[in-house]
Amino acid sequence: FTLSLGMGAIMIYGSYLPERASIARVSMAVVFSDTAVALLAGLAIFPLVFAHGLEPGSGPGLIFQTLPMAFGHMPFGGLFGSLFFVLLMFAAWTSAISLLEPAVTWLVENHGMGRIRATVVAGGVTWLLGLGTIFSFNLASDILLLGKTIFDLLDFLTANIMLPLGGLLIAVFAGWVMRTEASREELALGEGYYRLWRFLVRYIAPTGVFIVFLHALGLF
Repeated sequence: FTLSLGMGAIMIYGSYLPERASIARVSMAVVFSDTAVALLAGLAIFPLVFAHGLEPGSGPGLIFQTLPMAFGHMPFGGLFGSLFFVLLMFAAWTSAISLLEPAVTWLVENHGMGRIRATVVAGGVTWLLGLGTIFSFNLASDILLLGKTIFDLLDFLTANIMLPLGGLLIAVFAGWVMRTEASREELALGEGYYRLWRFLVRYIAPTGVFIVFLHALGLF
């Protein structure tokens, strides 16, 4: 999820790399940086929560309920809490840009739109669709689709179906559809490392993602 592997954002960013950039090195740098930031965030947040005897929880509950209570119990909590939510806002903003970029690029390349117009169109459609999730907490809380509110249904579809399915299709394309010469040239790996990558992307990655997909559907 955090690496945006199943939603196309990382592929769009990759297309902007200079021609001589090493995809393998850049990929490793992104993976290690993302993992390091996640570990540092966990080491900073969870000790703070446990120190005040609070239940950590997860997701919105942790961010908007548990953490404000934890900040309220510590010295200068208002200052640190404000800084935390400012940084959270920037994280959400940059994430929104990365999620919008695939749609913007598609409109630019396939429909000849300028970037500003494509951004307005993609952002406007996303905003309109997002209204349903907002109203599902109040005005449309009684509207249920497949036994779920609009927010819960979209959350289930995107996180449990579209993400793993997108990752699975990308792995299948890279391992089975993309020409060997093209992938070898783009990755610029040694022969041994390339064979290992090809084995992983053809067999291990699809199998792992498929198991995650079945688990998300409650079938495994």
